[in-house]
Amino acid sequence: MERVARFTGIVARIGLWISGIGLVVMTAMIAAQVFFRYVLNNSLIWTEPGSIIVMGWFILLGAAVGIREGYHLSFEVLLYLLPDKVKLVLYSVSDLVVTAFGAGMVVYGWQLAAKTASVKLPSLGISGAWNFMPIIFGGALIVLFSLERLARRAAGLPTSRFGDAAEH
Repeated sequence: MERVARFTGIVARIGLWISGIGLVVMTAMIAAQVFFRYVLNNSLIWTEPGSIIVMGWFILLGAAVGIREGYHLSFEVLLYLLPDKVKLVLYSVSDLVVTAFGAGMVVYGWQLAAKTASVKLPSLGISGAWNFMPIIFGGALIVLFSLERLARRAAGLPTSRFGDAAEH
């Protein structure tokens, strides 16, 4: 389990770095667009679709890492009243649902990418499939990290940095 955790930790760190760099790149692209449009009175046609693709990458990679670290949105009011063993079952059910959601992202993202692969994005000159690549990769990481959480819980190990005491 330690090797798996080390591997997924490296993948998560790379995902966070890509997300952070993507946020900076998207901000620079939008700033360039504003400067060109309002100062130079000339538009860069590629910045809007380019920044949307970059935004998809940093949002979905960051969301996947948030799932690994236990930062994802949850509603835990009922869990405060339940015994620890029931909490662990409910946490596992939650991780299974998140895994299924991530798998759906991969499958349906792949289908969307396949349907738009022959379409060329006019302002960027690349395949329309690139619009859906963040969904596929983000979904794959969500599956990986959710399965890791399930395996860690089954082994009696903590599943997140700030998880409930019942998870430790």
